Amino acid sequence: MKTIVIYNSQTGFTQRYANWIAESANADCVEYSKAKAMELADYDAIIFGGWAVGGSISKLKWFKKNIPMWKNKKLAVFCVGASPIENPEIELTLPKNFTDEELKVVRWFYCPGGLSYENMTTASKMMMKMFVKVLKTKKDKTEQDEEQIRMMSSSYDISDIKYIEPIIDYLNA
Repeated sequence: MKTIVIYNSQTGFTQRYANWIAESANADCVEYSKAKAMELADYDAIIFGGWAVGGSISKLKWFKKNIPMWKNKKLAVFCVGASPIENPEIELTLPKNFTDEELKVVRWFYCPGGLSYENMTTASKMMMKMFVKVLKTKKDKTEQDEEQIRMMSSSYDISDIKYIEPIIDYLNA
């Protein structure tokens, strides 16, 4: 099966996962900005990866716009975020990025990445720092709030190649 992995990465976590998937699936791996101009008709499987931003997936609009042209192809989207994979919000939030019709033809996956303040844009850093500040001022913080403050106060990396296994299984099915 001829497969391509297309990714949009801000701090490197999504790119790392895209490379791991491409290597494991013997697939081509292309950055989103280059893939937009490519002809993808020869591919049997198209995998798109973007980073989580406020419950949405970066650059997903481009992928979704092309779904009707990719009939009879295996389609998957992976999202890389700062939350651990056990976070229940993932199962509640990520499917909302797709319509019921899209979910019939696209499989979505979540891969935990982390935070890299060193690689963020100034705007993203400011947004993250403001979010942490808001959490810190919250009255009656939950244990989950305290954990989120601890994690988001500095850079960390929770990415692991094991999280691509469901994606590879889907491709091989």
